[in-house]
Amino acid sequence: MEPNIPLLDCPTDYLIGDASGKIMNEYGRFPCKIKCGVYAYMVRGCAKATLNITQMDFKQNDLLLIEPGTFLLIHEFSEDALVYYVLFSSSFLDKYSYSARISTQALHLSNPTIHMTDEVANVISQTFKVLLDALNCTPSLLSTEKMVHVFNMFQLFYVDFARQQQPHPIRPQDRKTEVYQDYQKLVLAHYHEWHHVAQYAEAMRLSLPHLCSTVKSVSGKTAGDLIIDAILTDAKAQLKITNLQIKEIAMSLGFDNVAFFNRFFKSHTGTTPKEYRKN
Repeated sequence: MEPNIPLLDCPTDYLIGDASGKIMNEYGRFPCKIKCGVYAYMVRGCAKATLNITQMDFKQNDLLLIEPGTFLLIHEFSEDALVYYVLFSSSFLDKYSYSARISTQALHLSNPTIHMTDEVANVISQTFKVLLDALNCTPSLLSTEKMVHVFNMFQLFYVDFARQQQPHPIRPQDRKTEVYQDYQKLVLAHYHEWHHVAQYAEAMRLSLPHLCSTVKSVSGKTAGDLIIDAILTDAKAQLKITNLQIKEIAMSLGFDNVAFFNRFFKSHTGTTPKEYRKN
């Protein structure tokens, strides 16, 4: 069973399914911005993907949370990969999500993936199978009201196991990691208006050299690279998924001059925005 996984939002309150590595690779052609909430369990195989501005590896027995507003770019799924997923639409989350999501988001910033033991993974696998069977029977045993409880179950499970693996997710003992996480969060919030590292250093009340050296030592990338990555990811997603004019996309990303946006895009991708959209 290889259903059509929505690129942006879930077309119904919830969607439950499984997908092979083959179909998941179809979504690796360009980045997309996820508006729904996603819980995905890697039954077998492995994968590489970028979430926002961080490239990550996923393997068997990993449980992944993708928060709404996340940029997703799939690089590769192994041919033998199999993924179970539950999607909750943005409208569902607006109506039914509770304060538990606050702690979940803090944990998610530190690491969106939980690696489970074989015993726990087997329970999760059976849970997904039960949900699939309940959805597909006639009449379906699931409803929006029932899925509210399923959503809360996944939230509580994720928070519980994430805290076991990340006892200090919000304020890590390593000061450099804390600065990097704060910078990453700030970039994702302001890349469409702040294009210079100095603006972030000022907001974080850090000297520019200290911020740059810290980000470099933790991530291996320059502080400027992370801003560029965020802008390009958003630009590519808008060029492929929306029908907005290039001028409108440029303005949404903080470029007053479309010609400057074109030069910026081409200097980092080797192609113009128009060519990227066409190809």
